[in-house]
Amino acid sequence: MYWVYVLKCKDGYYIGCTENIKLRLEKHKNGYVKATKLRKPLVLNNCFGFRNKYIAFNFEKYLKSGSGRAFFKKHLAE
Repeated sequence: MYWVYVLKCKDGYYIGCTENIKLRLEKHKNGYVKATKLRKPLVLNNCFGFRNKYIAFNFEKYLKSGSGRAFFKKHLAE
């Protein structure tokens, strides 16, 4: 499985994609990810599973686009 995940950070949201969600979240939590190291606390907001890695990466790319961010804010953000 491939996972697209959204972390709620102190200053907004972080969107990422990984094959091993448990390991990736541990890396975020322990400060090994440069993009989120200084944005703690981090809370998993959403997580989407895909069998096809290309669909997962395309969904991540969409969520990072202007229309994807609008969709996220309207339907998925807390």
